[in-house]
Amino acid sequence: MTLKEKIQQGRTSLGIELGSTRIKAVLIDDSFAPAASGSHEWENRYENGLWTYSLEDIHNGIRSCYASLAADVKKKYGIVLENIGSIGISAMMHGYLAFDKDWNLLVPFRTWRNTVTERAAAELTELLGFNMPQRWSASHLYQAVLDNEEHVSCISSVTTLAVYIHRLLTGEMCAGIGEASGMFPVDRNGYDEAMLEKFNAALAEKGFGKKVQDIFPKVLKAGENAGVLTAEGAAFLDPTGNLKAGIPLCPPEGDAGTGMTATNAVLEKTGNVSAGTSIFAMLVLEKPLKGVYPEIDIVTTPDGSPVAMVHCNNCCSEVDAWVKMFGEFAELAGIEIDKSALYELLYRNAMTGDKDCGGITAYNCLSGEPVIGVDEGRPMYFRRPDSIMNLANFFRAQLYSTMAALKSGMDILFKNEQASAAQFMGHGGLFKVQGVAQQILADAFGTPVAVMKTAGEGGAWGMALLASYMINGKGKTLPAWLEEDVFSGMEVSVLAPENDGADGFVKFMNAYTAGLKAERAASEG
Repeated sequence: MTLKEKIQQGRTSLGIELGSTRIKAVLIDDSFAPAASGSHEWENRYENGLWTYSLEDIHNGIRSCYASLAADVKKKYGIVLENIGSIGISAMMHGYLAFDKDWNLLVPFRTWRNTVTERAAAELTELLGFNMPQRWSASHLYQAVLDNEEHVSCISSVTTLAVYIHRLLTGEMCAGIGEASGMFPVDRNGYDEAMLEKFNAALAEKGFGKKVQDIFPKVLKAGENAGVLTAEGAAFLDPTGNLKAGIPLCPPEGDAGTGMTATNAVLEKTGNVSAGTSIFAMLVLEKPLKGVYPEIDIVTTPDGSPVAMVHCNNCCSEVDAWVKMFGEFAELAGIEIDKSALYELLYRNAMTGDKDCGGITAYNCLSGEPVIGVDEGRPMYFRRPDSIMNLANFFRAQLYSTMAALKSGMDILFKNEQASAAQFMGHGGLFKVQGVAQQILADAFGTPVAVMKTAGEGGAWGMALLASYMINGKGKTLPAWLEEDVFSGMEVSVLAPENDGADGFVKFMNAYTAGLKAERAASEG
């Protein structure tokens, strides 16, 4: 059967992921290969001291992305996209979308990028004996209560971005367990009941009368049906009227869960690194951690297994800014160069530089970075007077900086908890230039790093897989289905750590750590 026939018969699954700078849609067939894709570029706004996206941007963005996908189907196969086997929605995890009983947004969307809930996160960590990160939805809710914000009395629902979009499409208020684990601590069955009781009591003490379980989405696991596309949902996603209602949707998942799925990292001792606007590393745990660390979050796989996660707010944004500036220089010089070719050129040239970046140190903190104690974004670089200042070293330092905060957090997991992984799987935009970020990460972690051909597809492909699992899982567990049905024949490249590269990264980290006082001081000014 041809791809055209599969698309016409609905033997497909669609994953849509709302990332920080791009919304991407990937349509896969029943062999799990991408058949078509679409995208929409967007940017968050920094307004009134908070990082946000407007509802208008969200609505227009996802419609534009779907229209781009439908246009790709039309271009490649000469058909109108009307029927899809299953759909899944993903987005950047965490954050705070608060609505009243009529689903009016009460305050602008507060994204994961905001570091304004320090007091709430600290109090909840102590109360629950569990690391509660600043970006989690529960921290945002608790901070709003602590601050006596006017909207709190009107709250009827609190969601994440993925849950909000899912509800627009289906009318169902639910979250995949991995997504829910970025709102409030969970066990294998849903929100942790003992912690809920403590949290609700603390909220009630401060005058908040609702139970969290009544305003947060219900929790579902991978493979469960999470509703169907309603007529209103179809008209919202595709205003042309071509898309048919009745398509089943799987539970919405966050970018952590889609990253694990896209890299086949859902079994114990498997790990992955997702690198885009933010960067995070996940390691599926064999046993609970002995300590509670503010640098390490505990979340879950889409089927509920515990995962240690080190999440850093900043990854590619500063690198992207430098690439754009070099592109402007090329334009001034009268040289036309494709954007992808420019990335390739600069990345590969960076690998010709000194392994320690020649004494150049960079910080990519466009926003606050709690893992290294930086409150507000201040991109910065410095160098020693005897440093070797050239383009390769400078850009290599920028690439190192994308992983430096992550490295400091992962060292806690490796050293304090003696956690280990046979290898990490890398995916996301940082890994698009073959062998560059992959080798740097292997050197930084001292662990082999694998990258699949689908690395650049990222979470949208992972979300499409979760949507496909719901209708094609054949009763298998998620790990078994991924291993046996999806990844058994997947082409993978693996790079091992190189001694000189690992030594160079250590030297860079020594300078990076020594300069953190200056970075923190800059963030306070």
